[in-house]
Amino acid sequence: MNLPLHTGLLGCLEAGLIAFLIGVLVYGLWSWLGRRTGMQIGHQLGWGAVIATVIAAGLDTWNLFYIGMVKLESPLYARLALQGIHDADNLGTRVMLEVIGAVSGAVLGWWLFSHRNAPHDAGNGPDQAA
Repeated sequence: MNLPLHTGLLGCLEAGLIAFLIGVLVYGLWSWLGRRTGMQIGHQLGWGAVIATVIAAGLDTWNLFYIGMVKLESPLYARLALQGIHDADNLGTRVMLEVIGAVSGAVLGWWLFSHRNAPHDAGNGPDQAA
């Protein structure tokens, strides 16, 4: 996300909370789009979670991949790579909480917006007197 957050666990929790809100908003948009196009609820939830994760954790995930895969053969290259990362000591924890937050936000969005997709029963339920 590359926002000026706190460092340490507090910054990771802030990033996870922001990702959670992004997940709810992205699923809300996909729910609206899915109702207009007749998309199945599984596709709405899946694409909402994937896009929210890419938006919320994309840059930090790329930094984690880059640090893990690229050969940083000199201290200068390592210092330059770490210099552009906010709180590089807690990068893995931040990525994990961002992914969990984005997916959890999409699931909460599904729970909040699912009543619009459910067909309303016309009084034939078990709680209705016959």
